Amino acid sequence: MKYRKIATLKTPEQFQNYVEQLGISLPFDERVQSGPDSPLAKPLTLANGFTIGNRFSVLPMEGWDGTKDGRPTEDTLRRWRRFGQSGAKLICGGEAVAVRQDGRANPNQLMINEKNLVGIAGLREALLETHKELFDNCDDLLVGLQLTHSGRFARPNQNDVLEPKILYHHPLLDKKFNLTPDAPTISDGEIVRLIADFVEAAKLAYKAGYAFVDIKHCHGYLGHEFLSSFDRDGNYGGSFENRTRFLREITTAIRSEVPGLDIAVRLSAFDFVPFRMGEDAIGQPESTKEEVYRFAFGGDETGLGIDLKEPCAFLDLLASLDIQLVCVSAGSPYYNPHIQRPALFPPSDGYQPPEDPLVGVARQIEVTARLKQYRPDLLFVGSGYSYLQEWLPNVAQQVVSTNMADFVGIGRMVLSYPELPAAVLKGQQLQRKLICRTFSDCTTAPRVGMISGCYPLDDYYKSKSEADRLKEAKKSMAAK
Repeated sequence: MKYRKIATLKTPEQFQNYVEQLGISLPFDERVQSGPDSPLAKPLTLANGFTIGNRFSVLPMEGWDGTKDGRPTEDTLRRWRRFGQSGAKLICGGEAVAVRQDGRANPNQLMINEKNLVGIAGLREALLETHKELFDNCDDLLVGLQLTHSGRFARPNQNDVLEPKILYHHPLLDKKFNLTPDAPTISDGEIVRLIADFVEAAKLAYKAGYAFVDIKHCHGYLGHEFLSSFDRDGNYGGSFENRTRFLREITTAIRSEVPGLDIAVRLSAFDFVPFRMGEDAIGQPESTKEEVYRFAFGGDETGLGIDLKEPCAFLDLLASLDIQLVCVSAGSPYYNPHIQRPALFPPSDGYQPPEDPLVGVARQIEVTARLKQYRPDLLFVGSGYSYLQEWLPNVAQQVVSTNMADFVGIGRMVLSYPELPAAVLKGQQLQRKLICRTFSDCTTAPRVGMISGCYPLDDYYKSKSEADRLKEAKKSMAAK
């Protein structure tokens, strides 16, 4: 199955015609404005009075380049300096930082504790220093830190060894990741202790100077798994009230113990059934014996559709908790990456996309717009924009100017082309050689035990010894 490469769509007409051929709708402005009158340059003031200087946001990403004990390295610092270089005025978590050892998604993920606090604080300081050098003013720059426990997908000690902490037994994911029926689930008592770990991590983040913490509820990790724990007994499963108790208790404790710290949430607002590689290498949904698929938060119980009733209830909960900032994502990179991270070139251990990636982009933008329409009082950061490549500014401007989202989140793109937001705001022509083409090497490298980075486009990573090792690893994986 072949799809048009975005780079071959040379004019606005070609791009819009192709979108029409796909039968989808994408907001689009043919002329991107620059300067202070651009919709993307307009500041936005939070309920607490802080003004964010523009509508670009750097999304939180999971680093694979820390030390074994969870401290940042020079590679991590370089990445954060480039966040500051971007010109984006909202750093929406920046990095997925584990609150304790058994919650790390890889053995080189950052971990927040007293011992590592100087390094964690140094990331923010490096970002601010770079941003101030380039843009003079940091007074309108909001920097947060994402706190996480990886739950079912924890690999704290070896890249290729899962050490899962699960909330319930999932009939498809247990089988997919070789989890036995007698594997223990986390007890309610353990959850109470984990909540205390999140609160302690929030205290440290505040001590390190971060303005807010993002309590991660996306991508199949523990916070997200709470939302689909329909079959779990006890205080943290079953009813919507119980499935959201984890967030409520963390929030209440942070408000009490760190009143100066704000809170955000990154949410997988919908999910699908897990996918697998078919005989033709294209992703296809796993089959389930049950007629109703119960485990997709934001799903319609078919496994392949969306129902936003519970996500809307979750937004109501956020509003009641005085959480204003919501970053919207979808699904999980572990079992249905094409809906979460649209890409033409999947990681070497992934499947070929079962739909044109633009369909996935449009789906995420539409869902975010529907949620924004439901709760216009909340502030939404959208995801999924990197695949738009040259046309990212055109879509982003129309999204913001029509109030479909408040901020445009940039993830993979900031690895290859951190200056893109600043270039758009200045009206500069984009540098095509730096635009992320979603080659997915930033994911493939960590999957085979190497540090993350943009090996195809960033000279810093091209020159590393890992670049040659990555090429060989990809050849070996392709030959299997």
